[in-house]
Amino acid sequence: MTNTGTRRLDGVRNPGLDCKIGAITALKRVPTQTPMDTRRPDPTAAGAPPKIHRVEVYWTTVTYKTVAIYVLLAVAIILSVLYMAMPNFYSATVKKINSAIDNNDSESLATAQTQAKFVNLDGKVQIKKVNSVQWVEADFRTTLDKGDLVQTGSDGAARITFADGTFYTVKPETLITVEENSMGNNRPTSVAVRINTGSVDLATPNWSSPDSKAAVSVEDSTAELRPNSRAAVKADPDKKESEIVMSRGTAEVQRGVEHIELTQWQKATLPVGGPITKADVLAPPDLTEPLNLSPIIGENPKATTIHFEWKPVQDAVSYTLRISATAMFTKAVKEAKNVAGTSIDLSGLDAGDYFWNVIAMDQKKKSSEVSETFKFTLVAQGKTQEMALAIDGVQLHGRVAEIIGRTEPGATLIVNGAAVPNIAPDGTFRHFTEPLTPGEHTIVVIGQNRRGGTAKQQTSIVVPR
Repeated sequence: MTNTGTRRLDGVRNPGLDCKIGAITALKRVPTQTPMDTRRPDPTAAGAPPKIHRVEVYWTTVTYKTVAIYVLLAVAIILSVLYMAMPNFYSATVKKINSAIDNNDSESLATAQTQAKFVNLDGKVQIKKVNSVQWVEADFRTTLDKGDLVQTGSDGAARITFADGTFYTVKPETLITVEENSMGNNRPTSVAVRINTGSVDLATPNWSSPDSKAAVSVEDSTAELRPNSRAAVKADPDKKESEIVMSRGTAEVQRGVEHIELTQWQKATLPVGGPITKADVLAPPDLTEPLNLSPIIGENPKATTIHFEWKPVQDAVSYTLRISATAMFTKAVKEAKNVAGTSIDLSGLDAGDYFWNVIAMDQKKKSSEVSETFKFTLVAQGKTQEMALAIDGVQLHGRVAEIIGRTEPGATLIVNGAAVPNIAPDGTFRHFTEPLTPGEHTIVVIGQNRRGGTAKQQTSIVVPR
C-alpha cells in the first residue's frame, strides 16, 4: 500500500509524488525548484537590481464621424490642388460626374414615362406580367409593360392610361394584351393593345407629335386612331366577328391589303374570312338633366323624385336609361327600357353617388353606342354643411400626377375640373391627372358632401423637364 502521509523531499531530486484519494492514479513527475524570495529588495542595498520605472500607456478614441470628416477634408484638399494645378482636368471630371448623374435620372424618368397605369378599377381585374406565369389581382400601384395580359371578370372593368394620354377602358369579361408602349420626349409615341376577347373603349389626346399613334387590334385587323378620337371595339371569337364604332374623330382600319377610313358614328364590321364592311350607326343622345356632378338634396332621399332628360336623336324611336352605383356600370341599380320620349322621372334611390347614361334605338332594333356618362349625388338634407377634405400627398409618375387624399364617404370631388370617379367607402381617394406640361402647376380639389356642404383644397407641384 502507498503511504498517504507527507513525505520528505530533502535531498531528493525530481521525486515521484504518490497520492491516493479514493482511487489509484498513475505516478506523475513534479519538477521542483528553489523557492523564490517574495520580499522586495532594498534598492539602496549593494548588489540590488536596477530600479524599473513605471510605464504609462495613453490612447484616444476615434469615431467613424471623425474619420469621415478627415476623409472629406482630404478629398477637398486634393480637389483644390487639382483645380489650381489642372483646371481643365478638374472641369472635365466634374462634367463627367454630373453627366452620369443626369443620365441615371433621365433613365429613371424615361422608365416611369413608358409605363401604363390603372386609373379605375371595378370588380375583379387580374394581370399576368410578361415574365410571369401567375395571375395576380390588379391595383393602382400596378404598372403595365409590353406583353402583359389584363383580364376582367363578369363584374370587373378597368381604365388604363398610357403616358401619352391615351385611355383604354376594358369592359367586363375581356382579355387584352399590351402590344406596344414606346414613348419619347417630343418624339412620336406608339401605344397599342390587342383584344383577345371582349370589348374595349379607347380615346386619344391631341399629341405633341403628329406621327404619334394609338392602335387596337382584333384577329388579323388593326385600327389606328388619330388625335382627339374615340372608338368602341369588340371582338367575339364565338361569332367569329369583330366590330369598330367611331364616336369621335377618325381612324384607319387595315387587314392585309384591305383598309377603310372611319369617321364619327360609322362602324366597321370585320367577319373572319369575309370582307370588311362599313355602315353608319345611330348616334347616342346628349344628356341634359341632372347636370354632371350635381347634388340632389331631399328630406327623404328614397322618396325624392329625380328628373332625367336628354336631347332627341334622329331616327331613334325609343331610349334606354341606365343608372349604376359604379362608373363602369358593372352594378346596375335601375334601368328604364323602351322610353318613348326624351325624359323620365324616377324615385326609390338611397342616398349616395350614382352614374347614368342613355342608349338610343331605331325602328330596326339597332341600338346606338352608350352616351356620355353623367354623375349625380343624392343626399339627405342636413343642418350642418361642413365638409372634411384633405390632400395627403402628390406623387409624380412621369408627367402624370397622382393625387392622394381623404374626404367624406359619398362625397363628390373634382380635381382641376375632372371628376374623381372612385372614392373608397372610408372616404380615401386616388386620382391621376392628365399628362402635365413641364413647370409649376396648382392642383385644386373641390368637393361637395351629401349635406350640400363644400370644401376646397389646393397644392402646388413642379413637373421636371
